[in-house]
Amino acid sequence: MQRPIAFLSAALLLAACGGPTGNPSEETTGPGEVNVYSHRHYDSDKRLFAQFTDETGIRVNLLSAGDDDLMSRIEAEGPSTPGDVFITADAGRLGLAKERGLFQPVRSDVLSANIPASRRDPDGAWFGFSMRARVFAYNKHKVDPATLAAYADITRPEFHGRVLARTGDHVYNQSLVASMIAHDGAEQAREWAAGVVKNFARDPKGGDTDQLLAIAEGIGDVAIVNSYYVGKLLTADEPARQKARETIALVFPVNGAHGTHVNVSGGGVLKHAKNRDNAVKLLEFLSSDAAQRAFAEGNMEFPVKPGIPAAPILQGFGTFTADTLDLSLLGRHNAEAVKVLHAAGWR
Repeated sequence: MQRPIAFLSAALLLAACGGPTGNPSEETTGPGEVNVYSHRHYDSDKRLFAQFTDETGIRVNLLSAGDDDLMSRIEAEGPSTPGDVFITADAGRLGLAKERGLFQPVRSDVLSANIPASRRDPDGAWFGFSMRARVFAYNKHKVDPATLAAYADITRPEFHGRVLARTGDHVYNQSLVASMIAHDGAEQAREWAAGVVKNFARDPKGGDTDQLLAIAEGIGDVAIVNSYYVGKLLTADEPARQKARETIALVFPVNGAHGTHVNVSGGGVLKHAKNRDNAVKLLEFLSSDAAQRAFAEGNMEFPVKPGIPAAPILQGFGTFTADTLDLSLLGRHNAEAVKVLHAAGWR
């Protein structure tokens, strides 16, 4: 029986995937395991970790918590951290982890072959393994999708009092604005954000699913959301969401000639990883065909590996041109994006 390990915060819960329960620590690390600190909280990920264990014999010890909590924990643990891999749900956060010196560079022919250059850090600090688009969900009974072709369209007077969104403090909106800054500069991004604020149906609150449900309740007619939330809601079985399923459709807006803003979930090998080789093997596995299909089918995310199809529900909304912006720029422009959103009154 393994000895219990004391954690810095009792609120952080650890579970082992694909093997007996285990706590990541220097005393339990070994050639047969890899310790993952993850902000993602999806059952699809746990199934993938179990599959990785079945295929390789390497046990995955999973610690799940908020990304800020995990980054602070990694910094506090320093060289003694048991963590091998850090996973989070936004390239902006991955970029911040790199800036804080949490990752070590990785060179892998497998990762380079499977993941396009724009979906991974140019220095090998982190790698995207699933993708989502920042889209417009709309009330198909009230809105002509042709009026939502571009992100700028929701700033028009006809959408006054009709737009729904998360707060400006959330990284999903920060990364969208960071992409605009990278392409067209901070002033143009501020004008867009200010135009959106003028058209809010209510003060920003809740998550992306809350915006979708608010459309169904008639609170607003257009919401800025990540594509996988739409896919998950439209395939949900709960009767309480029937109204939303009958009301909502999705459109992929573009930022000028740059296409639709996309972001990634991804991970990197921690600077002080004790199981570095196993960590690289896990990242390579997450870029494999089987794992990419699992992200698509299990969580309604777009695969990053070319040639792997999206989930049928998302395919039903048609094709789109994804922005090929180097996603490492999202982290680089995050601080400026926060200033832009606050200056625009997007709280």
